[in-house]
Amino acid sequence: MKLRKQFTMKLSEKTSSILKNFSSMSPMKNILAEATIDEDMPRDFAIYDLPQFLNTIDLMDGPLLDFTNEHYVVIKRERSKFKYWFCDHTLVPSLPEKTIELPSRDVCFQIEQEQLRQLTRAADVLGLPDLTAIGDGHAIKLVARDKNNQTSNDYSIEVGRTDKEFIFNFKRENIKIIPESYDVVVSKKQLARFTNTKLNLNYFIALEPDSVYND
Repeated sequence: MKLRKQFTMKLSEKTSSILKNFSSMSPMKNILAEATIDEDMPRDFAIYDLPQFLNTIDLMDGPLLDFTNEHYVVIKRERSKFKYWFCDHTLVPSLPEKTIELPSRDVCFQIEQEQLRQLTRAADVLGLPDLTAIGDGHAIKLVARDKNNQTSNDYSIEVGRTDKEFIFNFKRENIKIIPESYDVVVSKKQLARFTNTKLNLNYFIALEPDSVYND
């Protein structure tokens, strides 16, 4: 007997949180995020305006998503429902066909949830546009600063030890990651991977071109 495919589902709070985080990212090529979620999606589909789609779901309390139609999803609860149309796949950025791998693993450290909260809060309060990982041959520090202003206020926190010397610059606006703990691996070829220690979630974030690594 052939089982009928299930085309209805609900989004868990965890998945909704991940998608809302993804929706806060602008479609730039210097950041890419990937996650494995608990739900089985009934079909492949493309959404042009993810923030709008998620806000539509939030207009109902725990709605059911019905993907029976291949052109749109029905978002429904009790007697109310939305019909939300998919967009053509060519209208959204395409994902890499292969798994992303770092070119090298040159610097590794961990940043705890509270450390990340303090760092991003300090950057916001002081209006600092840059986050920099600095290795001086002894310690690894994360610094919120304005790299183009030598008299800028800054905030720093030590996150590890190293025998390397480097200055890895990130734009603050690119560090839009869920505020939890991360294992961070940085390649001297200007790419970093932030791996969430609780969720099956990775962010790949490009370094700024003026980053320096001394072999």
